[in-house]
Amino acid sequence: MNRSFVITLLGLAASLILSASAAAIPINSSGPPPSLPDFQGSAFKAQKVNGATRGPQNPFLAKDPFGNIHNDTWMSDSYDIAGPLGRNLVAGSGAAPAAVCGSMTFDSKGRILTVCPSRLAPPTARLIDPDTLNVLASYALPEAADLPNTEPYQNFSGGGYFYLDNRDRIVVATKTNHIYILSVDPATDQFKVDRDYDLTSVLDPTQQRISSALPDFDGRIWFVSKQTGVVGTVDRKTGAIKSMKLGQTVQNSFAVGRDAVFIATSKAMFRLEVNKNGLPKVTWRKQYQNSGIKKPGQADAGTGTTPTILKGGYVAITDNADPMNVVVYRTGNKLRGKKRVVCEVPVFRKGASATENSLMGTGRSLIVENNYGYTSPFATGGGDVVTEPGFARVDVRKDGKGCRKVWTTYTENAPSVVPKLSTKTGLIYTYTRPADPSGAQGYYWTAINYRNGKTAWNKYAGSGLFFNNNYAGLALGPDGGAYVGVIGGIASVKDG
Repeated sequence: MNRSFVITLLGLAASLILSASAAAIPINSSGPPPSLPDFQGSAFKAQKVNGATRGPQNPFLAKDPFGNIHNDTWMSDSYDIAGPLGRNLVAGSGAAPAAVCGSMTFDSKGRILTVCPSRLAPPTARLIDPDTLNVLASYALPEAADLPNTEPYQNFSGGGYFYLDNRDRIVVATKTNHIYILSVDPATDQFKVDRDYDLTSVLDPTQQRISSALPDFDGRIWFVSKQTGVVGTVDRKTGAIKSMKLGQTVQNSFAVGRDAVFIATSKAMFRLEVNKNGLPKVTWRKQYQNSGIKKPGQADAGTGTTPTILKGGYVAITDNADPMNVVVYRTGNKLRGKKRVVCEVPVFRKGASATENSLMGTGRSLIVENNYGYTSPFATGGGDVVTEPGFARVDVRKDGKGCRKVWTTYTENAPSVVPKLSTKTGLIYTYTRPADPSGAQGYYWTAINYRNGKTAWNKYAGSGLFFNNNYAGLALGPDGGAYVGVIGGIASVKDG
C-alpha cells in the first residue's frame, strides 16, 4: 500500500469523524428580531428542595427520571438531577425534518430517543446526539389518516406518548393500533423492530386510537384509547389482550402505582386494578367539576393533565372549572371515614385558566402552568399568540386536611410546554413566549424559583414558527442540559 493512498484513507476517515461530530445545522429564526434582551436575570445558586420525594422505580421502565415524557411511573415531572443554573448560558438548536418530538427520553449512553409526529410525514422514531443535536438514526412508524374531528396539532396518538423500557427500547403505540418495541442495534446504531403487538382485535383503527401505553410493576403493558376510553393490558410474553371500556374520552397519559393505575377521562378520575384473570377493573371513580367548555389551550373539554401521584397516598389533576382547580384525591380503596377529595384549589383568573400539561409534583407540593389562549401553530393570527400568564404552587397540608396555595405568579407566559422541576437546583424549567414591543415572536428558556415563584432568568432560544414547541415536553438530560422538541427540530440550553 503506497504512502499517498494511506494518507488519502486517513484524510477520509478524519473527515468522516469530523462530520459525525459537527454540530447540526441550527434552526432559522423568522420574523422581526426581538427587542427583549438575550438574557435577563442572573445565575441561580442551587437550592435543594426540602422534603423532595421520588416514586418507586418501575422495573420495566428505563432508570428514573429518563423513561417517559413525565419522567417516572408517578408522572411527577420532577428530576433529582440538576438543570442549567444560568451561568454563561449557551442556547443551541438542531434542524430536522418538520415534526414535533413531543417526548424525549435518554438511554444508558446518554443519547436522546424520541418519537416525532408530523403533518407532513409518518411519525418517526429518532436517535439524537445530545451534544451536536444531529439525528443519528430514524425509523418511520406506520401511518394512517387522522380520525374525523381530530385537530392535527392537538392529536397525541401515534407517538406523542411513548416510553423507554429497562432495555433502552422505545415502546410506542402506532396510528394503526399496534404497539411496537424498537431497539437500537449496537452493531449499526440503527432501529429495528423487536416485537409487534396487534391490538386491532379490541381497537378498530378506523374508530379508536391509542392515547398512551405504560408498564405496570408486574410487566403488563397497559393502554388507553382516546375516543371511548378503552382500557386494556397486554401480556408481554404471550401477547394476550384483556380490555374494558370506560365510555369517556381519554386525551392524556396515566400514572402507575405499585398496585393500581390512575386514569383521568374528560369527566372523572378513575383508579383501576386487574382482577384475578388479568382483566382491568375500576376500584373507584370520582367526577370532577367541568364547565363543559373546551377552553383555548386545551385539547378537549376536560382535564388537561395526566394524573400525578404524590407520596402519602395522594393523586392529583386539574379539573375544567372556571377558574380551574388543582384537585387532590386519596388513592386508597378504603378511606376509613376520610373524604376521597382532599382539596379543590382554584388557580389563575376566572375566564383565563386552563392547562394541557401535567402537574409537577414532589413531597406534598404541586406546581401548575397556565396555557390559556394557545390553540395551534397555524391558528388565525399566526398561532404564536401571547397566552395568559401564570404559574402556581399548591401544597397538601401536613395533616392531610386540605391544601394551601403557596404562591401564584403572573410574570411568565408559557403557551404549551410540559414544564419540569429540578429538586436538586430548586428551579422550575419552562419555555415561554412573552409579548415583545417589536412584534417579534420570540421563545425563551425560563427558570422560576420553586420556593417563591420569582423568575430567576430568561434566555432567548429563537423566533417564529420553527421555535414553537406545540405541547412538546421539556426534558433535562444527564449532561445537565435542557431540551425541547420544536417544529423545526430540537432546541437546547446549557450552562457555558
